[in-house]
Amino acid sequence: MLAETICSAVSAAGLGIAAVTAYRRRFLAATRIAAYALVPVALVLTGVVAWVSGMVFKPSVWIGFGLLGLAWALFLATRAVERRTLGRPAKPEEPKAARGRPARGAVAPDASAPSLAAGSGPRPTRERAAAPADDFSDIEAILKKHGI
Repeated sequence: MLAETICSAVSAAGLGIAAVTAYRRRFLAATRIAAYALVPVALVLTGVVAWVSGMVFKPSVWIGFGLLGLAWALFLATRAVERRTLGRPAKPEEPKAARGRPARGAVAPDASAPSLAAGSGPRPTRERAAAPADDFSDIEAILKKHGI
């Protein structure tokens, strides 16, 4: 009963403010204020206010919200701990290679060497001169490979 009275008073005050705003010839703002002012009365008439006020004043509902908050806090705490432990380096144990397996070499030891001719067909036979203009031959080969 109290919630319905408060909603009706808020709507009446909002409609009064809308009337003053319309008197000042700000009709667009007055229409918007009137629309907002009608919302509380509409909620009272649809029964939403009675449902919410019945829910708000029950202790079991507040206990439920408290448990939801506790579950959320526990979830966030576990996520924070998980992220913190993933960022730390592992304990200094013996490396995997020292556990009885022989250490393997690099997968591609010549990976740092440029491989311009790999898969690009026959390489043009051109003598490399020591001139500074020859410095761009690698770039030219890449551009030709991609058809640019």
